[in-house]
Amino acid sequence: MKKIRCLVVDDEELARTLLENYISKLPQLELVGKCKNPLEAMSILQEQNVDLLFLDIQMPELTGVEFLKILHNKPLVVFTTAYPDYALEGYALDVVDYLLKPFSLERFIQAVNKVNQRLNHQGPNTDHPPEVKSEKNYILVKSEHKIHRIPYDEILYIQSMREYVAYYTPQGRILSLNSLKKLEQELPDQQFIRIHKSYIVAIDKIKTLEGNLLHVSDEKLPIGANYKDVVLTKVF
Repeated sequence: MKKIRCLVVDDEELARTLLENYISKLPQLELVGKCKNPLEAMSILQEQNVDLLFLDIQMPELTGVEFLKILHNKPLVVFTTAYPDYALEGYALDVVDYLLKPFSLERFIQAVNKVNQRLNHQGPNTDHPPEVKSEKNYILVKSEHKIHRIPYDEILYIQSMREYVAYYTPQGRILSLNSLKKLEQELPDQQFIRIHKSYIVAIDKIKTLEGNLLHVSDEKLPIGANYKDVVLTKVF
């Protein structure tokens, strides 16, 4: 049986080690090398035959997406990343699968099976976009040149502040460019509720209803007239 020659590209050492461990468990896979960045990978791709690339997306200097766009002779690619928002872009680049970190050995094997199917059929993916199987339980927030990963269960409430929104957690406040309308569509409605034109609240953080005020943590937040019936129905 011809082995599938694999190259791992990830700036995190733990991620590279995990993939090396998973690859070693499947006899049909052969690890060609491990790279910290796409520039190292480009050098290996020029010198050796590589069938499959396990490629991280968010890396300094050159992202995985940018790297794929400049490659001429692309091997098959499986994205490995902590950012689910790139799944559709990966599909547009004809990647085989999309592994959302942290992923299990079982999920890794599923990706390898898709690679085998692609190699056997030798055709582009014309079915559905790669499915992100892990359920997202956090939001990524860009603030002051950093990306914060805030678990849903740490959010107390979110306040609109003109073109900004403020995320309130037990650790403090994080300001970011966004809108409550967009967040209302993104956040899971079983965990969050819009109570006012300026507030979204975590349902399990609500302590008390007092007239038109909700007690959330140590704050009293107003309920808008247009939202009260929904709050009473859904929360109380």
